[in-house]
Amino acid sequence: MLVEGKLDKSEAALHDYLAAHPASADAHYLLGYVLFREKKATESLAEFTAGARTRHPKAEEFKTIASDYVLLRDYADAEKWFTEVTNETPNDAEAWYLLGRTKFNENSSSDAVSCFERAMTLHPRYIEAENNLGLALKELNELEEAKQAFRTAIEWQGTNPVDSQPFLNLGAMLADAGDLDKAIPLLAKAAAISPENPRIHEQLGSVYEKQHDLAKAQGELEQAVALAPNTSGLHFKLGQIYRRLGMGDRAQHEFEMCEKLNSTHSSTNTPNPLIPDHPPTH
Repeated sequence: MLVEGKLDKSEAALHDYLAAHPASADAHYLLGYVLFREKKATESLAEFTAGARTRHPKAEEFKTIASDYVLLRDYADAEKWFTEVTNETPNDAEAWYLLGRTKFNENSSSDAVSCFERAMTLHPRYIEAENNLGLALKELNELEEAKQAFRTAIEWQGTNPVDSQPFLNLGAMLADAGDLDKAIPLLAKAAAISPENPRIHEQLGSVYEKQHDLAKAQGELEQAVALAPNTSGLHFKLGQIYRRLGMGDRAQHEFEMCEKLNSTHSSTNTPNPLIPDHPPTH
């Protein structure tokens, strides 16, 4: 289906168009991108495979293919195709950033550092790359350098920040070091920017618990559980707070929820939805 001379980007319209034009590589690739945005990675890859029968993918299309593999947690194939993008378009800062994220997920932190630095050479003040540089440096145990990277990512955002991740990451590092008073304002700012992120509320709850402010810890962990109800570890932590507050029935309920979720092999790790594997934009 054509709209003003261009393909309609809705999934249904693209399926209809491909029924009539099965050899259209552009339509297959566009449908692959639409399916990627819907987090249907396997179906997306099938469309890219179909499109490749009649036209070799371009760099932007390889970027989406690689991002599909990230969704599938197949980081080896993701690295392969992000590397292809950087070979074809070496001045694409986002491609270097995405390759760095993939290297980080593969526990290749030194290589990730190089990719993030290359991304920032091409795109100065690239906040996400600077923040992820901090994460990679932390994994390399270069703690002061990591903190400075997070501070830089915060500074670059000015007075109206929109990326909560460096606030969360620096706050968590300070909390781990026992500097709770400095951690709380950073984590509170992260929560103000991204109130829907359960990881931030979990971290704040942990800090308040260390300060023996159990009422505030309860509030933060209740928000975290509401945002990520299938994360067993959160139920366990909230149950511990309830038990310390003398709320035996509520504590028992949380422990039972934790056990039930563990029996279904749910995640014990709290999701951090605003760490972007930064889907490519077309």
